[in-house]
Parts: sequence; C-alpha cells; structure tokens
Amino acid sequence: MISEVLYEHDDFLVIDKPAGIGMHQEAEQPGIVTLLSQQLGGQPLWPVHRLDKVTSGALLLAKNAEAAALLSGQFAERQVEKFYLALSDKKPNKKQGAVIGDMQKARRGQWKLLPSKLSPAISQFFSSGLGNGLRLFIIKPRTGKTHQIRVMLKSLGSAILGDSLYAGTPSDRTYLHAFALQFEYQGQQHQIVSVPGYGQYFTEARCQQALQDLLSPWQLPWPHLNLKRTAL
Repeated sequence: MISEVLYEHDDFLVIDKPAGIGMHQEAEQPGIVTLLSQQLGGQPLWPVHRLDKVTSGALLLAKNAEAAALLSGQFAERQVEKFYLALSDKKPNKKQGAVIGDMQKARRGQWKLLPSKLSPAISQFFSSGLGNGLRLFIIKPRTGKTHQIRVMLKSLGSAILGDSLYAGTPSDRTYLHAFALQFEYQGQQHQIVSVPGYGQYFTEARCQQALQDLLSPWQLPWPHLNLKRTAL
C-alpha cells in the first residue's frame, strides 16, 4: 500500500502522503496521484493542493472534476485551514508569532524571504522544546507559496531538520509534515488530522506525547492578523 487513506467522502479523500514521493511523475518515478489511483483500482483523482516531495502528511484529492473545482476554489480563497509540524535542532530567534514577507527565487532551486510585503507569504507558528535538543513547531500558513514553511523556518534561524536544500542538519528525513486540514464542504465541516508515523524523531515518545496537546490545532490561540485581502 502506497498511502493510508485517512478519510473518504463520495467526492474526495484525504491520504497520508509519504515523504520522498512527488506529486507527479519525475523521470521513471510515478507521482503520488498515479500511484494512489492504481492503489484504488484506477479511481480518477484530481489533486486539490500540493505538498513538496520531502513533505509527508495530509493531502486532499478530489474524485471528480466538480469537487476539484469547488475545493480548489476554497484553497484559493483561503477558506481551508492548514496546519503543519516541523522539527529543528536550531534555536529560533523568536518562539512564536508570524513571519510575513515576499518570496523570491534564489540559487539552486531555493527561495528566499524579502522584507517587502507586496504579495507576501504569511505564516503563524508556535514552538516548544522537546527536551532532546529539538524544537517542535506547529505552523498555520495563511498563504500557499512554494517552499513557504521551509523558507520561513530558515529565516528564523531554525532550518528544518534534514532539509538539505535550506541548510538543515542532515537526518533520516526532512522533518516537515502536513498535520491537519479543516474545511467545509456542502455544508458539512471536515477536520482531518495526520499524526506523523515515519521518522526517528517524529516517532520518539517525547514528540508523540507533545502532539497529544495539538490534536485540535484549530483551537489553539492563533492571534488575529489584521491584513487587508487586497494587500496579499
């Protein structure tokens, strides 16, 4: 089995995407959409959003074009709440708050954060020490820019553990995980959580215990950001 199905609806499903598999085919390696379609007996699937190849966790896919259009529209209008987990072995220059700034392409496939805010990437976060030299971050991105969370944490001085592209300390995986989704579909509220089950440090008891306090991330005291939609 390529991926565990976390939640299934007549019009969509949410899977636990493994790290190391891209969204679409790369050279001879099929992407997660193709592999999952095969796993489900040829079920047509439409990806509603995307996760980086190195990122594991909750991925939403539609089962028909109509649902894909509706759900993609909700992502575009920021009506879907997304929450991510990350680990770093580097102390951040602040332990919680928001990171807001434009992003620009840099060298070797990297992106960098700029001080300007014309069309900024916006992320909120809380963090806590795990007592083993690692810090656990829970992040609520308000936008969906390429490499947004990876760049955000690098800008805080806390590159993600295992993220070689952004100078993270080498490890057994890149410790970035799509933790939860909350959205409404046809009048019904959906809340799906994916607890990471792969990676030496994600599966350690102290990390798993810390996650027990985060299983309803939409209920955390996220500060209101007074940002005009036209400025984003």
